[in-house]
Amino acid sequence: MVQREVSLKEMSIVFIGFMGVGKTTIGKLVAKKLYRDFIDIDAEIEKEYGMPTSQIFNKIGEKAFREREKSLITTVSKQKMKVISLGGGAFLQEEIKQVCLENCLVFFLDLSWENWKDRISLLIDSRPVLQGKSQTEIEDLFYKRQEIYADHHSKVTTDNQNVEEVADYIVESLKLAWELYGVK
Repeated sequence: MVQREVSLKEMSIVFIGFMGVGKTTIGKLVAKKLYRDFIDIDAEIEKEYGMPTSQIFNKIGEKAFREREKSLITTVSKQKMKVISLGGGAFLQEEIKQVCLENCLVFFLDLSWENWKDRISLLIDSRPVLQGKSQTEIEDLFYKRQEIYADHHSKVTTDNQNVEEVADYIVESLKLAWELYGVK
């Protein structure tokens, strides 16, 4: 049996999934309902650099962004009682995936392509990896990324649910798990 330094109830919660699935919105709601601090990794990096992610990619480069992302996630994933939203590409880095899976409860927020594609117009300007791509290329990226999200502790399908319903489901499932495992 694996001995944890942090109890199941104290472990931080990480949300992964494709860009625009609601990781930040749902993460904030879950954090509020569980009385935890919320950390949006992309927003923290944007704050540090004083510019949006798209400008960071253009001016400093994706490589520098990914290095900072890895460093920040490695640090915050080891903290207790946080709710953390990762950028859609963070799990492409094996080190990030491993540190999150070892130290946190990782929730994959899944949304079907049919429902997600309706969001493209809302996302295209702020997501550098979508810019200049056709809908077919974006669809290919969507399905490729599904493979990297396959490693998680829990998958939540968000199709046809509002963010409040998803957040309530996650909180209730956590409380049930804590009760089931006798976590105080």
